[in-house]
Amino acid sequence: MGDKGAGNHSDVTDFILVGFRVRPELHILLFLLFLLVYGMVLLGNISMIGIIVTDSQLNTPMYFFLGNLSFIDLFYSTVIAPKAMVNFMSEKKTVSFVGCAAQFFFFALFIVTEGFVLAAMAYDRFIAICNPLLYSVHMSRRLCTQLVAGSYFCGWVSSILQVSVTFSVSFCASRVIDHFFCDSYQIEKISCSNLFVNKMVSLSLATCIILPTVVVIVVSYMYIVTTVLKIPSSEGRKKAFSTWRSHLGVVSLLYGTVSFMYLTPPSNPELRKVVSVFYILVTPMLNPLIYSLRNKDVKQALRKILWKKKSLS
Repeated sequence: MGDKGAGNHSDVTDFILVGFRVRPELHILLFLLFLLVYGMVLLGNISMIGIIVTDSQLNTPMYFFLGNLSFIDLFYSTVIAPKAMVNFMSEKKTVSFVGCAAQFFFFALFIVTEGFVLAAMAYDRFIAICNPLLYSVHMSRRLCTQLVAGSYFCGWVSSILQVSVTFSVSFCASRVIDHFFCDSYQIEKISCSNLFVNKMVSLSLATCIILPTVVVIVVSYMYIVTTVLKIPSSEGRKKAFSTWRSHLGVVSLLYGTVSFMYLTPPSNPELRKVVSVFYILVTPMLNPLIYSLRNKDVKQALRKILWKKKSLS
């Protein structure tokens, strides 16, 4: 279907994903780069889930949350990366209307869920460091399950609302989305509808999602730092910080890259695409490394698994 000067969204059957505006010969390099990083995302997060499920010593709230974080990272990368790689090697860089809506829905679902899971993990570290004697009472299996289920519920509701308003508009000027995935900002750019409702819904969701999660994380961090600094021995402070710094690294990566993307001027779409690669692929690739390299429990569990395999061979 060609571009129209006027029309309703129901007339649109597909969109064109521009991807990166580079020379055609560089598309192979982009494909290989995405393939390498996505392969590391799969390897790292599947390995992390496997280690947590296999080792009974990791049957704690922190690793329950970490397993869910790896699951989320794995799937929101999978929602974007394979389609982007296909388009790098294809002349017809199209995605169906339904496929675009589905990609946007699942990406929004997992990225919002991750924000709430990170907040739950910050609360978990706050209890572990500031109230260690009551940790097992406060962080019960039931509460952990409720926190994760609530995170997915918030992601689900947010995704339904975002998809409903984003894909209910009319697309009159173009089918061309100047991105390598179905990004809401670029979708709205090709709409000729009044976007007041879209902007109000986006602002409301951002307030309801970002504000509470950031408040929980920041307040938890403030209590953690205050508590750790009161520990008299340097060894005790080091041990307490070691259980928290991995979470700090993961939070900094996600919120740092997302914030940088939204602070990037809309007039520089190529830079926004590069930043998008960081939170879609690079952050999910680095998260398992941050937790495995800085966590002696994970390293010990990995050694046990490798030792068992070596003994059986």
